Amino acid sequence: MKMKHLFGATAIATILAAGVAMAETTIIGVSIPAATHGWAGGMNFHAKTTIERLEATYPELDFVLSTASDPAKQVNDIEDMMATRNIDALVVLPFESEPLTAPVKRVKASGAWVTVIDRGLSEDGIEDLYVAGDNPGFGTTSGMFFKEMMPDGGKIVVLRGIPTTIDNERVEGFQAAIEGSGIEILAMEHGNWNRDDAFTVMQDFLSKYPEIDAVWASDDDMAIGVLGAMKEADRTDEMWVLGGAGMKEMIKRVADGDPTIKANVTYPPSMSATAIEMTALNFVSNAPVSGKFVIGSVLITQDNAEKFYYPDSPF
Repeated sequence: MKMKHLFGATAIATILAAGVAMAETTIIGVSIPAATHGWAGGMNFHAKTTIERLEATYPELDFVLSTASDPAKQVNDIEDMMATRNIDALVVLPFESEPLTAPVKRVKASGAWVTVIDRGLSEDGIEDLYVAGDNPGFGTTSGMFFKEMMPDGGKIVVLRGIPTTIDNERVEGFQAAIEGSGIEILAMEHGNWNRDDAFTVMQDFLSKYPEIDAVWASDDDMAIGVLGAMKEADRTDEMWVLGGAGMKEMIKRVADGDPTIKANVTYPPSMSATAIEMTALNFVSNAPVSGKFVIGSVLITQDNAEKFYYPDSPF
C-alpha cells in the first residue's frame, strides 16, 4: 500500500515537472535606438540591466533586444523578430515616428502586445501601453524658466531634436509658455539630439546673429555641442543655455552655480526600464498595465540640483 502511494506521488511530481518544462515561453522583443548620444546610452544601460533582472526572476520570459542606428535598421530588426522569434510582445522606442508606424502596426495586427516608449507613432491607438516623459510639460517647464529669467524679453535661438511627435510636443509647449513675454525666437533648427549636429547648427546661428541672449538647446547632448560652438566663437559670456534630461555633468554645473548653465529639466532615460517592467507585468501578473504612463518633468535649479545628481550614472 505504501509503495502504491509512493509511486503515485512520484508519477504526479513527474507529470507536474513535465508540465512546467512544456509551458510556453513568452517572448518579448525590445527595439530601441543605439547609444548615439548620452541620453540613449543611459536608456540602453537601463534596458539591458532590467532585461537581465527580469529574465533571472521570471524563467518563463525570454527577451530579444536589438538596437538600431537608423530607422531602416530598426524596421528590419522588428520584422526579423516577427519572422524568426514570433514575439508575443514588442517594446519599442521609435527612432523616428513616421517610418516605424507601419511595421509596429503589423506587430499589433499579429496579436502581439505593443508598448511604445517616448517617441510616439504617427498614428494613434496602435499601442497597448505608452510610457514617456511629459513632453508638453518639458517644453512648458523650459519656457516658463525662460520667461522668469527674461522678464523684459530678449533674443533666443532654439535647437529641436529629431523630427518626432515628442519634439513637436516639446516645441509647442515651449512656444505657448513664452507667448506674450517679449522673447523673440530668432531661428529654430533640428540638432537631432546630437552633439556634432548641434555644434554645426549653433555655429550657423552665431554667424548669422550678432545678438543672442539665450539658447534653448532642449537636450543636454545638444547643449554640449552648443557650448562648444560658443567657446570656439569666443561668445560664451554673451548668453546662457538650457538643455534638458538631467545629464550628470550638466547637473553638476547647475549645482556649482555656473552662470551659463542656470538650470535643467528632467527627462529620465530610465523610462526604458519602466516600460519593459510594465510589459513583463502584463504576462506574469494580473495587474492592469494598459494605457498611458507619463513621467513628469521637473525644473532643476541650484536649490535642488543635489537631489538629481548621480555621479555613478552612465548619463
